[in-house]
Amino acid sequence: MIYSDIRVNIFTMDFSFKILDKHHINDVIPLVYKLNEGRVSETLLKERFREMVEQNYECAVILDKEKLIGVTGLWFCTRHYVGKSVELDHVYISEEYRSMGLGKKFMQWITKYCQSKGCNSMELNTYVNNYPSHKFYCNEGMEIWGYHFFKHL
Repeated sequence: MIYSDIRVNIFTMDFSFKILDKHHINDVIPLVYKLNEGRVSETLLKERFREMVEQNYECAVILDKEKLIGVTGLWFCTRHYVGKSVELDHVYISEEYRSMGLGKKFMQWITKYCQSKGCNSMELNTYVNNYPSHKFYCNEGMEIWGYHFFKHL
């Protein structure tokens, strides 16, 4: 099933959500660079995204007309504890577009899209000090199940 983009009109602005064609993946680099506060170079992000699009990864975006203003990665897999699942990654909306209801609409669109692909669960990680995101995701019906541990190798 091909899932088409959707247009949303909020306060006379014209927004759309869609899955980005993998050949245009570099378009998201500036937003992901901002999300990571420059901790990962744009060159390294380009290398990593080039690999990611060849895996079980898709990239959903928000557009204001033709301007890219939001992004999230979608990692698809089957997990032993929930079945077919999607993990959201690098969720980011440009600061000037926040608090307009776009995040809620984007999550609704992502949910429907992932359900159309057979997913029965969604999960994500968020930084422990990103309190506004915790509130947002809880308001979207997500539950905190545990901690995410990390170690550089």
